[in-house]
Amino acid sequence: MLLKDIIEKLELKVLNLANENVDVKDAYASDLLSDVMGKSKAGQIWITLQTHKNVSAICSLKDLAAVVIIGNGQPDPDMLEHAKEEEVCVLSTPDSCFNICGKLYELIK
Repeated sequence: MLLKDIIEKLELKVLNLANENVDVKDAYASDLLSDVMGKSKAGQIWITLQTHKNVSAICSLKDLAAVVIIGNGQPDPDMLEHAKEEEVCVLSTPDSCFNICGKLYELIK
């Protein structure tokens, strides 16, 4: 499913838009940065509560489709600036990790 369709259907708040036409087939949920670096795969959506600059750096390094910050989290200013520089899509949701994972699973299973 295209990222732009996921954004629309899940009513995600767009904090920085990059490539909204990327095809998303999977997601990865974790708040441990080393875990995401080691196990996430290119094209996945990363679901986390982390909001610091290292999040956008990992997204760029791993070529992730987007990061979704749960609980209406707001990225630190330097994270958002870095995301713009690296063309990382940053999204936010009021949902918990459990709820957004379930909704995303239902969309792309």
